[in-house]
Amino acid sequence: MTSLRYLTSGESHGPALNLILEGMPAGVPITLEAINHQLLRRQKGYGRGGRMKIETDQAIVMSGIRHGKTLGSPIAIRIENKDWNVWQQEMSLWPISGDPKREVTSPRPGHADLSGGLKYNFKDLRNVLERASARETTSRVAVGALCRQLLEHFGFVLAGHVVAVGDICWDGLRPSAKEILERTEEAPMRCLDPQIETKMMARVDEAKKAGDSVGGVFEVIVEGVPPGLGSHVHWDRKLDGRLAQALCSIQAVKGVEIGEAFRQAHLPGSQVHDGIFYNAQQKKFFHKTNRAGGLEGGMTNGEPLILRGALKPIATLYTPLHSVDVVTKKEFEAAVERSDTCVVPAASVIAENVVAITLADAFLEKFGGDSLDEIRHNYEAYLQQIHSY
Repeated sequence: MTSLRYLTSGESHGPALNLILEGMPAGVPITLEAINHQLLRRQKGYGRGGRMKIETDQAIVMSGIRHGKTLGSPIAIRIENKDWNVWQQEMSLWPISGDPKREVTSPRPGHADLSGGLKYNFKDLRNVLERASARETTSRVAVGALCRQLLEHFGFVLAGHVVAVGDICWDGLRPSAKEILERTEEAPMRCLDPQIETKMMARVDEAKKAGDSVGGVFEVIVEGVPPGLGSHVHWDRKLDGRLAQALCSIQAVKGVEIGEAFRQAHLPGSQVHDGIFYNAQQKKFFHKTNRAGGLEGGMTNGEPLILRGALKPIATLYTPLHSVDVVTKKEFEAAVERSDTCVVPAASVIAENVVAITLADAFLEKFGGDSLDEIRHNYEAYLQQIHSY
């Protein structure tokens, strides 16, 4: 059984973000352009703050690839923080003379500030917020960009889009994953409906004017997924649980839905479960509906994966909430860090890539080998097994 492992490091205003991915088989074609494309997609979206005007994320591949193909050894990537130039004293790795500037002692409600300060006994909460920042997702998007190049080799197509911003919701017909990518790539809110998108942008403008923030819901669709990824035999191998954990690990995501889960909770089973049919000509089992979102019993069932994530409004507010200074214990307004008003479009891109990581891990668990050719052989044999089932 082959598995992927990855680690990320780096602080939001530190010198760089770093990642190491282990377990990628040898011989997978990789392009730097595809990695940087995902990093650029993460930076787009209406409602982003000033940081996105500073950073132009570019991956610097340090190891694990030679002549455009993976070696089977760990892949290391570095992504430099251009903002480091003006944070070198505050974020110095080594002792400095005098007191550090930009200390944070008034925690922001909704952030990791206070919990992290209590856990690690920090009074300067910058020691917490720098790593807790969603800037960390840059590294995970780079890992996902590597994983999706493996998955795309086997016909997977991943697409994310925005279905709600605040109380403005899209509820149209879901097109193919490829069409979603084409229609939303230049859309400011990554919404499929331009008229709904205009209303979403207006809601973001209202929040920004009020010094507030706004959340929403994103959706990720994955097509080309074979049946049988994941397993029913142990709780920690159930793919729906692994995907939910991956999505909930994205900063500010507070809820995950698979298929039509929340609506189905109010319906009888006869209106929820997907009937099973067989196409004798294609020798293939299929479902005419996909209410389960492509997952049954902790395993993929061959239908497209449909996943949603609920993103709370960003916790840093330009009209700060009530807080208490952790040093003086006096009442105080929460600290204000440079922030976004709405990050739902960016979250949909991040979600695509953390889903890609999880699916690549499950794919290698099922079909893994030391090289792409070995995996292809295993995969084709499995498809033949399904065809003759």
